Amino acid sequence: MSRSMNPEVSTITIGVPDWAWEAGRDLGPLPLPEQQVEFVLGLVARNIEDGGGPFGAAVFDAHGLLIAPGINRVVPDNAPIAHAEIVAIAAACQRLGSWDLRSAGSFSLVTSAEPCAMCLGATPWSGVSSLIIAARDEDARAVGFDEGAKPDDWLGELERRGISVTRDVCREEAAALLAGYALGGGIIYNGGT
Repeated sequence: MSRSMNPEVSTITIGVPDWAWEAGRDLGPLPLPEQQVEFVLGLVARNIEDGGGPFGAAVFDAHGLLIAPGINRVVPDNAPIAHAEIVAIAAACQRLGSWDLRSAGSFSLVTSAEPCAMCLGATPWSGVSSLIIAARDEDARAVGFDEGAKPDDWLGELERRGISVTRDVCREEAAALLAGYALGGGIIYNGGT
């Protein structure tokens, strides 16, 4: 089997578009989880308009200040690892100059949907102290996304690692964005299926 490869490529680029950074540029503190999720859902709506996936995330500090936005870039960047949580975590770490957010303070990862298996694995590695979730796993699966195999007690495991979890924040709005994406003909991308 022959694959077209460019041997000259030596970097991988997965970026947060300028509009996502602009959305948070003059954003004051958002101390409430609902405010943070509403911001993330706004990113999701814009990302869908721009041809991206229906998932968003952001990293906020303990005062509710945005550190980094993240949107799903799987299809636009041809990168199956470019899930919103991974993008937000990487952007936050790069902005703060540390591979471990714990070393820079206390941070929350806010997501438009429960992390898939890959993003769940990245959560404790990132060093966040809390995870705030809008839609549930079953909302993403209901429109056709394969979220991968996750441990039955993934919530307990995160909490044992010192990561508090808050679920169902603006769940209906987040689930509606997922459903609208699917009804609008958005690409349902699943690896290996």
